[in-house]
Order: sequence, then C-alpha cells, then structure tokens
Amino acid sequence: MLRLLPMPRRLLLGLFVVLMGSVLLPPAAAAQAEEPPVYRIETTQGAVFIGVLMEETDDAVVLRLEDENEVRIQRATIRSMRTMDPEQFRDGQYWHPNPQPTRYLFGPNALGVREGTGYYQNAWIFFNNVNYGVSNRVSIGAGTVPVFLFGASAVPLWLLPKVSIPTPQDNLHLAAGAVVGGVLGADGGVGVGVFYGAATLGDEDQNLTGGIGYGYADGSLAPSPFFNLSGMTRVSRSVYLISENYFFAGDEVNGLVSVGIRYAPERFAVDFGLVRPLAEVGSFIGLPWLGVSVPFN
Repeated sequence: MLRLLPMPRRLLLGLFVVLMGSVLLPPAAAAQAEEPPVYRIETTQGAVFIGVLMEETDDAVVLRLEDENEVRIQRATIRSMRTMDPEQFRDGQYWHPNPQPTRYLFGPNALGVREGTGYYQNAWIFFNNVNYGVSNRVSIGAGTVPVFLFGASAVPLWLLPKVSIPTPQDNLHLAAGAVVGGVLGADGGVGVGVFYGAATLGDEDQNLTGGIGYGYADGSLAPSPFFNLSGMTRVSRSVYLISENYFFAGDEVNGLVSVGIRYAPERFAVDFGLVRPLAEVGSFIGLPWLGVSVPFN
C-alpha cells in the first residue's frame, strides 16, 4: 500500500482543519444596516476612491475616505460610481472580491463564472487557459500549450465547458463539466479528456469542494474514477490558503496532494504551491507550482 510521508500528511491535515473551520464557522459580523452607504468611484485617470458620500452636486461629489480625509471629485472625471456591499467591509477596511474564485491551483470548483466576465490563467508558464461566463450558469473556456513557438507542428488544444446547477441553499453549489482535448496537426488525431461533477460548500472566499471524474482517451472511458477534495480560505485582504488534491481508485491508494498560497490584489492573482504524489518518493518534497490569473470585465 502506498503511503504519504509523515510531514506532508500533517501539513495537509492542518490546512484542511483551517479550511473546514473557515467554511463552517459563521463569518465576522457585517456592517450594521443603519450605517451610511459606502461608494466606490473610479475616475477616467484610473484612480479609485472608496468612502462615505458626504456631499453631492451637479458638478462634484465629496467622499469621506477610510483615513477620515475628504476628497472632492469632479463629475466630469468620474468613469463609474456605485455603492458597495457592506459584507465587503471588515473592521472598517474594504476587502475586494476574490479575483479568481472559481479555481484552485488548476482545477475548478462548482462556483459559476459570472455572466459577461472571464479570466486568463497561466500555469507553469506553458499552460494557458481563457474562460468566459456565457451566463451565470454556463461558462466556456479553451487552452493550449504554445509549442508552435518552438517549431512544433502538432499543438495541444482543449475546451473547458462547465455548467453550474442551482440549489435551494446559497452556500451549496453543484456543477458538471469537462476537459475535452486533442492535438491539432497530429496524424490520426488524438482525443483525451475528463468528465467531472463537483459540489462546493461555502462562498467565494471560503469553500470546500468534493468531486468525481472519469478520464477518457480515444473514445474509451477509464475503468475507474478519480476523486477530488480541495479547499480555499481567505486569511487577509489579499492572501488565501489553498489545497487541491486528487485520489485515483485502484488496487492501491494513489494520487496527488498540494498546498499553496494565493496572493490576490484586486486585479490579478498569483499562486505559489507544492504538488506531491502520494507514493513514497524518498527525500522528494514536492514539485513547485506557479500560476497567474488575470480577470477581465
């Protein structure tokens, strides 16, 4: 029987305790309903101001910022102005939305990509994905490894359809999807991929996902499934802890486990992690992971 070395097992268990606690414990108290609304204003020069509306005229608006200073913004310079969700404020500070809530290091959860939005994701420099929300329930994506840059004539391509399924509970999400791949330019063509289903408990900042999938190659399904157990928790305005893990059914326990950290300001996300097989591999600690996501719209 294959086994995980003691240190990675303790590290993985500790991270899942944190993830479980983050999802199951009630969130911090949100802003009180009687508090004045907070506005986010973006100017035509790209500056962003967040604060309480103190004054509004035909020519300008005045905001009181977090540092209690006031700023007057001319209406002619305002690109957008909208109220903010009170739950985005914690201890008086604005916590921007998660710029990459629908994926872990690489694999997806059951949360849907919002209609009209999308993201570009790069992993290990060579793997490139683009995903777009056709609706709040349906997204489509595509990816490639640009080996043509090195003179190769056969180029791997894949499609990433995903359908999110509504449930009566706001914190429970279901989804089904696939990775449909092939090699463009290969003699005879090559068809490989994965069909999967997933259930996610939680929200965009704290969640746990369990899933099951079947791989296929040239039209034939794998004889046994694989299972996914992953999670994410937000620990500060721009830092998340992530674990993405796969277990393959068979005569022996096998799979991949990972731990990672996501640094995510408002407009991009960078993932750092270690990926390790469950098999005994001597002194090998793990393969480093580097990924970047950039949302659009």
